Amino acid sequence: MKTISFQNLELSRELFGHHNKNLDKICSAFDVQISTRGSDLLLDGSDKNTSVAEKLIHQLYHLLEGKFIFEEADIDAAISTVKNNNSPPLKDIFLTTVFKTVKNKPITPRTPAQQRYVKSIQNNDIIISIGPAGTGKTYLAMALAMAAFSKGDVKRIILARPAVEAGEALGFLPGDLAQKINPYLRPLYDALYDMMDYEKARTLIEQDIIEIAPLAFMRGRTLNNAFIILDEAQNTTSEQMKMFLTRLGYGSKAIVTGDVTQIDLPSGKKSGLVEAQKILTDIKGIEFITFSKKDVVRHRLVADIINAYEKKQNRK
Repeated sequence: MKTISFQNLELSRELFGHHNKNLDKICSAFDVQISTRGSDLLLDGSDKNTSVAEKLIHQLYHLLEGKFIFEEADIDAAISTVKNNNSPPLKDIFLTTVFKTVKNKPITPRTPAQQRYVKSIQNNDIIISIGPAGTGKTYLAMALAMAAFSKGDVKRIILARPAVEAGEALGFLPGDLAQKINPYLRPLYDALYDMMDYEKARTLIEQDIIEIAPLAFMRGRTLNNAFIILDEAQNTTSEQMKMFLTRLGYGSKAIVTGDVTQIDLPSGKKSGLVEAQKILTDIKGIEFITFSKKDVVRHRLVADIINAYEKKQNRK
């Protein structure tokens, strides 16, 4: 049995979580028993398991000392990260602030893969990220775009999506073309408004400084001094992917995100994202980042759902 003592009672309570919810997660993840005695913790289990759990607890406490504010997803991400013996210290990941939202909430990576993703975007002009939903591909890219714009590194932010009819025909939706395609772009608006004051965002959109548009609107343009994000890229055709990547101008970055398990293209159409994986890997300046279900930072059930579908696909 191991004993962990904390000097700051308030921080220790925050670490334990409401009704010891965080401790329960750690017990379940590492197969250990944890009991509390004031601000002290008593760990019981195998030497290996208690050692890893102790390592996690100390790192979480140090993050709290660094003024980090935990959300439930952060605890899950921290557990997953520490389970990987080759992972960097949590403080090197969680305290890397990419951007602060309008509510002064810091946006940070939460997994080693997300940390590599952030560094890759900072060091390359074209980044192609592939992985399941909930891994932060688009959200982190948008945070970095906002940071670059705030610092004056770019003059425009362009967010694009292919308007693919995933079982629903655009023609049957009410309204003009702009109203028909708006549902496809809604997730990009949601992420933007989470980071920026609504009125300021609307003003920048009206001034075309921030542009949210279907991928087809990119054709024939050269985009200089811009931070360009293509979301849901698994639903691009080969021609569309080539068109998008060749829009890159001077002083610009292009981020491509997608999930190759969620392709909604008509039968017989090749995914431009899948093809890009095969033909662009050896080009210097283009970096590929791959996420897995371990990098999902949404509700715990999201990772379990992804895992279940993967098992079904593997059986096929």
